[in-house]
Amino acid sequence: MVTEAALLVTGASGHLGRRALELLLGRGAKRIIAATRTPDTLADFAARGVEVRRADFDDPASLKSAFASADRLLLISTDAVGQQGRRLNQHRNAIQAAEAVGVRHVVYTSLVNPVDTPVTLAPDHAGTEAALEASPLGWTVLRNSIYAEGLVDAVRRAAESGIWASAVGAGRCAYVTREDCAQAAAAALAGSFERRRTLDITGPAALSGEDLARIAGSLSGKPVQFTPLPASVLLGYMVGAGLPQPFAELLASFDDGIAQGRFSSVSTAVADLTGRPPISVETFLASQRGISA
Repeated sequence: MVTEAALLVTGASGHLGRRALELLLGRGAKRIIAATRTPDTLADFAARGVEVRRADFDDPASLKSAFASADRLLLISTDAVGQQGRRLNQHRNAIQAAEAVGVRHVVYTSLVNPVDTPVTLAPDHAGTEAALEASPLGWTVLRNSIYAEGLVDAVRRAAESGIWASAVGAGRCAYVTREDCAQAAAAALAGSFERRRTLDITGPAALSGEDLARIAGSLSGKPVQFTPLPASVLLGYMVGAGLPQPFAELLASFDDGIAQGRFSSVSTAVADLTGRPPISVETFLASQRGISA
């Protein structure tokens, strides 16, 4: 069934936002609004009938103008990562603007287990979920697991070195592809659910470091051994390789979260929302250039 509701996507110039727009067009949505700081970057979608509006998350007035007349809104978490308090404030601005102009339902892209986790960006998600809870809005919180795309370079390095080194210990993670996150978000936005729900968006299986080493070896045709590292050692390696300290700390905190079991749950939400199962890590990696033998 094609929805008649006005569907708005924030962060529409980003990877997830652009893909969500594409999927909404494919669904035949009647009215799609794209909100972005840089409207010129969405000229291709404007030519296809998408209404493009300027929105600055640091400017509440611009958000009210951008969100006006929208019925359902996809709030993609912003890119202000590591900027003390800014990202959460941006999300609060969006929620307040949505409430002010009469948006009925907000779909928010969060993180699995945002409250009890060592992941450094999690407090922004926990705070945003709390702001939604305190609002009168209907909402769907999509708690995305860790992106499988983050494994691609690691698999290539492992194929070259024969070592899969990480600080996940015996932990497991149900890695999910960006495509599945976009599919789930578009389906939730275009759906008719009006109340409140929280869904974990995960891949089909929770994988260990040993599993990833096996997959890397199988795809590359070379032996790969899993080598567990202390988080402090991993952090030192990344900083020594030139990564900025805050980014290295973020990556290490994801490994720490996996080691603590915060990403091990597997849900059926992708299939429930989209009607098709999520993509497996092995299938996804096999599709990436320069990995398969």
